[in-house]
Amino acid sequence: MTFKPAKWPRDLRSRKWFAGTHKDAIYHRGWMKNQGLPPDLFDGRPVIGILNTWSELTPCNAHLRDLAEKVKYGIYEAGGFPVEVPVFSVSESAFRPTAMMFRNLAAMQVEEAMRGQPMDGAVLLVGCDKTTPSLLMGAASTDIPSIIVTGGPMLNGYYKNERVGSGTHLWKFSEAVKAGEMSKEEFVEAEASMSRSPGSCNTMGTASTMASMAESLGMALSGNAAIPAVDSRRRVMAHLTGRRIVQMVKDDLKPSDVMTKEAFENAIRTNAAIGGSTNAVIHLLAIAGRVGIDLTLDDWDRCGRDVPTIVNLMPSGKYLMEEFFYAGGLPVVIKRLGEMGVLHKDALTVSGETMWDQVKDVVNHNDDVILPADKALTQSGGVVVLKGNLAPKGAVLKPSAASPHLMVHRGRAVVFEDIDDYKAKINDEALDIDETCVMVLKNCGPKGYPGMAEVGNMGLPPKVLRKGITDMVRISDARMSGTAYGTVCLHTSPEAAAGGPLAVVQNGDMIELDVPNRRLHLEVSDAELAARLAKWQPHHERPDSGYAWLHQQHVEGADTGADLDFLKGCRGNPVGKDSH
Repeated sequence: MTFKPAKWPRDLRSRKWFAGTHKDAIYHRGWMKNQGLPPDLFDGRPVIGILNTWSELTPCNAHLRDLAEKVKYGIYEAGGFPVEVPVFSVSESAFRPTAMMFRNLAAMQVEEAMRGQPMDGAVLLVGCDKTTPSLLMGAASTDIPSIIVTGGPMLNGYYKNERVGSGTHLWKFSEAVKAGEMSKEEFVEAEASMSRSPGSCNTMGTASTMASMAESLGMALSGNAAIPAVDSRRRVMAHLTGRRIVQMVKDDLKPSDVMTKEAFENAIRTNAAIGGSTNAVIHLLAIAGRVGIDLTLDDWDRCGRDVPTIVNLMPSGKYLMEEFFYAGGLPVVIKRLGEMGVLHKDALTVSGETMWDQVKDVVNHNDDVILPADKALTQSGGVVVLKGNLAPKGAVLKPSAASPHLMVHRGRAVVFEDIDDYKAKINDEALDIDETCVMVLKNCGPKGYPGMAEVGNMGLPPKVLRKGITDMVRISDARMSGTAYGTVCLHTSPEAAAGGPLAVVQNGDMIELDVPNRRLHLEVSDAELAARLAKWQPHHERPDSGYAWLHQQHVEGADTGADLDFLKGCRGNPVGKDSH
């Protein structure tokens, strides 16, 4: 049987592998055909890699094999040739010492999987926190036509008639146990309600934030971010994404065409409006670095400072992602930004339409979930960038998750040299601490933990919790889970393990936090600070082999995205020499 070759408007990358009758082409095609593939799949149609981060040890992504099948349907319908490719899956809940340590490794593996194999386009199938940025980073580095589809959030949880947000209530219930307000038996009973369906966290944690960032960058179809994992419309979204990537290959619509400086500014403002995770700061800086866009911490403060937080979701508000979807989801938020005059309306998206054309006609179905601007959770949302002698390269704070009365605060430092020191001291009734103090945690940054774990929202001492106090000022070079809350200064740069000023803070030092004036100041003289730094010696763990060594040797600071220095920039996707 003979087949008429498909006609495409341009030469496809995969043809370098599969076209012709020479030995190399037969080698590549022949082995592929052992899967029972008909010969017309190799007639010149685009090969689409479905880069799947499915793993049973990544619970947020454990349902992605089903979505991959829906993506395949769409690719076949549009005339493409789908191939499912497993890629490194970074689990937030299982990886030690922290998933963040492996985001760059995952991005590197994804990049080389795309570059070294016959893919003309890619569907990035993601969900858990680090899987979304790592695949976007890899796609940005190769610049092959790519599109995101996420696995979606879990359904609402309920315990004793109270909404339970995954992650957020873990911290809340844990503190309640320490304060004597909840028994351990009740804590265990509540566990069943925290994760009651497939999907990622149902709060505006990092997974939902990064799904929103992908959509607001223009790298996912409109409406993708909020559809619950078990809703049939999530499968429809996967199917439509499969159709769309084939046309993107025809049009040669690449990540660099979509992820422009204007797109990143749209994403930063969207993050402010949704009350998104501070983790988005590090991830967007890293993605921008792969595209070659000059994005800085100052851009975060400039773009997000005057954008109100209008999405009433935990951990900042009271609802969960399920209600956000029913209210209209992210398109409603983006439309609101356009009406405020802070959206780059002409930014191109993977749909081929502009951002504004996609959202201009959407309707808000619940104005208690997506609030009017005059009823915003905070009028100055976004991520605040703090600077001063304690954070010369910046630290970040999320106002919508912080306590208003602590936004200007001066207190005595109580220092923990690392996470083990914190764990050893925090429950000691003899610890010299009260609610006016400032808790300081060192050596938990990109080099220090190693990997920069989500330990920045340190739990309060039990003796303070028993007073009914639920928040204190906390400062560290660590990260905080997007599901967490509190007046927490994070990502302090340079980090302690790199010899930043944080490394030499001492018990009893006075620290001033002034959020309105973007100031984080250690009240010691310049001479004293310089003298302490001159005597400083590294305290953190220093691996001597393996990926941990590579990471620590080459990881950059949080202020530039904590990527590995040799991975920055778009290296493109040239087809190398055939080795056969």
